[in-house]
Amino acid sequence: MKIILKGEELALMALFTVAYFYLYPGQWMFFLALFFVPDVSFAGYLISTKVGAMGYNLLHHKGIMVLVVLLGFYVQHDLLIKIGLLFLAHSAFDRVFGYGLKYSDHFEHTHLGWIGKLKHTEVP
Repeated sequence: MKIILKGEELALMALFTVAYFYLYPGQWMFFLALFFVPDVSFAGYLISTKVGAMGYNLLHHKGIMVLVVLLGFYVQHDLLIKIGLLFLAHSAFDRVFGYGLKYSDHFEHTHLGWIGKLKHTEVP
């Protein structure tokens, strides 16, 4: 099942990336410069696991980013479309490596299971 899910996320990453460059050909620098920006949300973990999880989930939630893209099309604002597609591609990229949406109890507890050192124990 993990291979199927990773393949699905790779396909979604490719779809969002192709859509981005179809709409904005030649915008490689913008794409590369902002691809890892959603990971800045990790800084919230310096405050607390709850704040960190909320920030991470906000910037990695595909439903929210789809709404950003749709809003961008509705108000005809290219920056919203670019950011939405970029963050969707980034979220799929993260999920290929097992980084899912975070629970507020521990950084390594995601909706895809435990990651990191706790992966094998599944107990914080």
